[in-house]
Amino acid sequence: MSRLRYLLAFGVTSFAFALAAQGQDVGPSPASAATASRPAALADFDAYVDATRKQFDVPGIAVAIVKDGKIVLEMGSGVRKLGEPAKVDAHTQFAIASNTKAFTAASLAILSDENKLDMNDRVVDRLPWFQMSDPYVTREMRVRDLLAHRSGLSLGAGDLLYWPATTYTTKEVVQRLRYVPLTNSFRAEYAYDNILFAVAGLVIEQVSGKPWADFVHDRIFVPLGMTESQTHAPESIGPNDDIATGHAKFDFKDLKPVAPMSWNNNPSAGGIYSSVHDLSKWLTMQLDGGTYKDGSGKEQRLFSEKRQAEMWSLITPIRIPEPAVPELKSARPNFSGYGEGWFVSDYRGHKLVWHTGGWPGMVSRVTMVPDLKLGIVVLTNQESGAAFQAVTMRALDAFTDAPKTDWIAAYAAGVKKAEGNADDSMKKHEAARMKGAKPSLPLDGYVGTYRDPWYGDVKVSKQGGKLSMTFSKTAQLSGTLEPWQHDTFIAHWTDRSLNGDAFVNFSLDPDGKVREVRMEPVSPLTDFSFDFQDLRLVPVEK
Repeated sequence: MSRLRYLLAFGVTSFAFALAAQGQDVGPSPASAATASRPAALADFDAYVDATRKQFDVPGIAVAIVKDGKIVLEMGSGVRKLGEPAKVDAHTQFAIASNTKAFTAASLAILSDENKLDMNDRVVDRLPWFQMSDPYVTREMRVRDLLAHRSGLSLGAGDLLYWPATTYTTKEVVQRLRYVPLTNSFRAEYAYDNILFAVAGLVIEQVSGKPWADFVHDRIFVPLGMTESQTHAPESIGPNDDIATGHAKFDFKDLKPVAPMSWNNNPSAGGIYSSVHDLSKWLTMQLDGGTYKDGSGKEQRLFSEKRQAEMWSLITPIRIPEPAVPELKSARPNFSGYGEGWFVSDYRGHKLVWHTGGWPGMVSRVTMVPDLKLGIVVLTNQESGAAFQAVTMRALDAFTDAPKTDWIAAYAAGVKKAEGNADDSMKKHEAARMKGAKPSLPLDGYVGTYRDPWYGDVKVSKQGGKLSMTFSKTAQLSGTLEPWQHDTFIAHWTDRSLNGDAFVNFSLDPDGKVREVRMEPVSPLTDFSFDFQDLRLVPVEK
């Protein structure tokens, strides 16, 4: 999924979780598999990755680069978990989050090549119970639309149904789509979502007769020899497995490990764990037009060139804003858009096919330059988009004869500006706040169960003279309500790794009873998957 989560590759968005470096001094670990000779332009690459890791306070980074069908570099830098000696290497598994989406698109491509579905099939013809909040969109939604972020849903709409982890099943998540509001016209605008990839996963299951996870394992992992990839982590993680631990800045400042998250109710949007070694096989197949060599060395085909061309074609245009800071100007693309499970843009005259991924404590980027047969994978165990961007851009420059650019300094400038904007936002809230303004009602007047049509129930209770809020299906969304002013409170979640505190506003009717509750994130750095603003909570009659 994209927590962070679809950071555009070129520094034109803020990097929500990257802060100044204070990392452990652990140098790069050697490549653990045979590689082709390294280009001279990458002579200092290990040191560069290590410097990036330290600048952006990332405990561990793994990188692989493939060129012309060969691995020219695979390496690790740093440690799997702060305070422990085990180093990251090319075989360390990370949550790849929304880089999973390309595997879902490939699965549909395989089924399409086998004439078991058509990408223009109506979703309701595959899942008759499927329903959006608009009957026209329900009727006209095609399988291809599930992969292209043009449904009319808002950014991250419905993510609270599974982010943080909830007790809903995948089918329950998709069934609740009928209540998630559309904020734009169908196929009119780009807005990144995760929930429609849950629908795509159920389509794969309906057509193939296999759960999404089994299909990906049997039809992609096994043929490509991706033995270091799995769809069931963290449940299947053993004590001796080479798997990274995620890290986050608690309260945006204190770097600590975070608990692994299981995302079994939307795995087709972001459920894969993998290593850079395995992902180099995935990229080599992609760059070879969908073909690969089996165990005997015989060429096989995973999906057709026609389907690959469609996955890599721009379907949904994306507006290109000005760079966040002048230092990132040279990274600004000339075109940008989304295909089927992939972003499509350009850099220095070369088409890029790429994606990012974000997970609690882990973010990553996978990038291909088709005309150069170049692939780059960067996996990290900290929520710093700036780190994977800086490493990716340095690798791209090495193969495009680009002028030398200090990408570490450029992205550090972007991080500094994002943090400054967040500080300014909070200062504006403070300036507008009426000091000493107390709640209109006694605290008991806010107590009750409130229901949103698509999420479900949220409970407000009184404990020890304070209000608390609990999301009924989301164990991590539980915390205290601190009075802010009048009938507005701030929800401070007990889990401080979330960085998702929210304003909670109680709207009263003329008789002084709560009529509705609305929420919105306090900080602009909060991940968009906390889509509190889409909730319309109303009291449940006792």
